[in-house]
Amino acid sequence: MREALKQARYAFAEEEIPIGAVVVLDKQIIARAYNQTERLRDVTAHAEMLALTAAANHLGNKYLTDCTLYVTVEPCVMCAGASAWAQIRRVVYGADELKVGFRRHGNLLHPKAELVRGVLAEECSALMQEFFVRKRK
Repeated sequence: MREALKQARYAFAEEEIPIGAVVVLDKQIIARAYNQTERLRDVTAHAEMLALTAAANHLGNKYLTDCTLYVTVEPCVMCAGASAWAQIRRVVYGADELKVGFRRHGNLLHPKAELVRGVLAEECSALMQEFFVRKRK
C-alpha cells in the first residue's frame, strides 16, 4: 500500500485526484499507476484501470487470477468491474469512498475475490482531503 500511496502522491503533484494503485504477483509489484484522467483527457484513466492494463501487458494475459490490486481509495463501479473481468484474486484498499465507491452497489468484484479494507486508511484519506481543500481555495 505504501507504493500505491507513492503513486497517489505523483497524481497529487500533477493536480490529478490523488489515487494510486499497484498490482502484485508473488510478492512482486508488476504494475504501478496513478490517476491520469486530466492528463490523458480520458474518464477511464483511473489508477486501477491503468494498473490492470499494465499488469495484463506485463503477464501477456488478460486474466490476473493470482494477483492482488492495492489501491489507496475504494474503487468505483468501473474499476471494480474491470477487476472482476480480470479475475483479480484480492483487492486491498485504504480509504472508503462513500459517494462513488463500488460497495454502495453490492459486491461487484469477482466471486472468488477477497476484499480487504482500511489499510493505511488515515494516510490515504488525508491525501484526498488535502487535495480537495486545495482545489476549493
